[in-house]
Amino acid sequence: MYVTLSNDTAPATLTMATNLMRQPAAPNAQQRNHATGTHLFHEGDTANHVYEVKTGVLRLTRVLENGRRQVIAFGLPGDIIGFPNGDAHHTDCDVVATAEIIAHRRSTLETGAGDPETHQRLLHAALREITAMQDHFMMLARKSASEKVASFLLAISSRTGSPLGNYTTFSLPMSRADIADFLGLTVETVSRTFSILRKEGIISLETPQTVLVLDMEALLDASQTDD
Repeated sequence: MYVTLSNDTAPATLTMATNLMRQPAAPNAQQRNHATGTHLFHEGDTANHVYEVKTGVLRLTRVLENGRRQVIAFGLPGDIIGFPNGDAHHTDCDVVATAEIIAHRRSTLETGAGDPETHQRLLHAALREITAMQDHFMMLARKSASEKVASFLLAISSRTGSPLGNYTTFSLPMSRADIADFLGLTVETVSRTFSILRKEGIISLETPQTVLVLDMEALLDASQTDD
């Protein structure tokens, strides 16, 4: 689940997202469309559903005791979000890019009334979430600012990128502030790293929200630590 800065699970997640887009909602599930800026849930809300992302991008956030916002994760196509802490959601969740969602009732899943395929996807999603969070903590602790930004771009490219000739292009609907709050950086540092990657000919920005990867190998090198 979520954006992981390890590329090991990206192909499997991408395949699952493609299959999910082709499938109708399972029995006892509801398909919903959510516009940019709307909320699926708030921290503390009773968690009656878990959600599969078919299209779009979701943002999960928490406000820390000092008032600062932390972006916990981004939900991309193929992800399942809304795993609760007990009976309540432990983050806010809003829509960054217009999203199509499948809502599964927890009561149906917990009683075993749901279909086996859905249960299997949820299990795999829970395992991916654990891996993604572990990767994220390691990245925050060990990578430099530039490596964090490069890793983030590489992860989004792996999940949502499309070939364009010899290059790869992808949408980046989240703001620079969102990326900074996810990576534990300042907005200025994120923007400066984008500028460096552009000057080095690694990426090009068609628009502030559209990235063209000109040199994937160089982006991979930029994402890796020296130790």
